[in-house]
Amino acid sequence: MNMRYLTFLVVLLLAGVAFAQPKLKKVQLSKEISVHLPQDFTPLPDDGIARKYPASTKPLAVYTSPNGLVDFSVTQKQSQFKERDLDMLREFYKANLLETFSKVDFIRQEVSEVKGRKFIVFEFVSSVEDERGTTNMAPMQKYSIVQYTILGNQLMIFTLHVPFMLKNDWQQPAREIMSSINIKP
Repeated sequence: MNMRYLTFLVVLLLAGVAFAQPKLKKVQLSKEISVHLPQDFTPLPDDGIARKYPASTKPLAVYTSPNGLVDFSVTQKQSQFKERDLDMLREFYKANLLETFSKVDFIRQEVSEVKGRKFIVFEFVSSVEDERGTTNMAPMQKYSIVQYTILGNQLMIFTLHVPFMLKNDWQQPAREIMSSINIKP
C-alpha cells in the first residue's frame, strides 16, 4: 500500500472523528426555562459575562464551550408587547440586527413554534468590520441563531454564537439546542 494513500486515509479518519456531535444535557436556566446544551458547556462567571457582554442589561445566563468559542445566552428585558405581537416585531428586530453588524446573510427569518411557544427566529452569518479603517484586521464572521419570545411582560432573547469557521460542524447541533428551549407557562 502506498504511504501517501495510507496517510490520506488516516487524515480522513481523523477529520471524521475530530467533531463528533456533542451530547446534550438538560440545563435548568430558571424555574420556568430549560434548554439542552452540550455536556461540556459551563456557566460563564459574572466577571466573564461582564467582559464578553458589556451591555446595560446583563444576561440572565451565559454558557460557553470549553475553548470559549461557542456561547449560548439568555437575556430578559421589560416589554410592552405581547406574544401575539411577534409577527410585527420580527421586522423591528431584523432591522436591529442589520444595524448591529456590518453585513448579515440570513439563513432563516421567521416566526415559528418551539415547544408550544411562538418565537421570532433568526439564523444568520454576520460580519463585523472596522468601518473607520483604523485597523487592518479582516472582518470577524459569526454564525448565529437568535430567538425572541415574550413571557408575560418580559422579552426573552436566546442567542447562540459560533465562529464562522465552525459553522458546518455546529449548524445542526445549534438548531437542536435552540429547538430544545422550553418555557413553562
